[in-house]
Order: sequence, then structure tokens, then C-alpha cells
Amino acid sequence: MPIVLPITLAAAGAAAILNIWLMVRVGMVRREAQISLGDGGHPALIARMRAHANFIESAPIVLVLSGAVELARPGSPFLLGAVAIYLLGRVGHGVGMDGGKLGRLRMVGTFTTLLTLLGLAIWAISIAADA
Repeated sequence: MPIVLPITLAAAGAAAILNIWLMVRVGMVRREAQISLGDGGHPALIARMRAHANFIESAPIVLVLSGAVELARPGSPFLLGAVAIYLLGRVGHGVGMDGGKLGRLRMVGTFTTLLTLLGLAIWAISIAADA
């Protein structure tokens, strides 16, 4: 019988869609600024590229931890909540990187990412310690 990790699968699917959204946002500024390679020193492009890169830097670790925890503790509503908060935080971070009225969402996204990573790390370590 195959092992199915529904929470991690849903999180990975949502992360892929979020990744596409962040890529499109970079492309929109590239097209508008007519910069096909690099950042051209364009502040809005730099911000969007960093929002995308920052997501790519944390998403794999969150998904690996999610999968490991789900294997050990299947069906946990806490895990579902953790990955949902992480993904919502990454949307907030992406929007917040544009600055303006929604600029504070950048910090909210950063904070939720750090809490998610820390929480999943502690959870994984505690599961390993109990094994």
C-alpha cells in the first residue's frame, strides 16, 4: 500500500502555485522595466526577486519537515495549521515586499516563517527523541 501524506501533498501543491505567483510578479516588473536579465538596479524588481528567492530558501525545509512529521504523526490538525500559516505568511511577505500601505506584511510573513520553521524543527526533534 502506498504511503500518502495528504497534508504535505496539499502544502507542496499550494507551494508550487505560490512559487508560480511569485515568478509572475517578477516577470511583470521585468516586462514593465524592460530588464530581461539581472535586476538592472531597479528597486521594485530587486524586491520582487528577493521575495521569490526568500520563498525558495525556506519552502523546501518546511515541506521536508512537514513530510517527516506527517509520517510520524498522520492527520495532525496542528500540522495542517502550521503549513497553512506558513503559506499565508509567504503571500503576505511577497505583497509586503512591494512596500506602501501593505509593507508591514513583509514582517508578518518573516515572523510566521520563522515560527513555522522553529515549531516544525522542535516537533521533529521531539518525535525523534521519543522514538
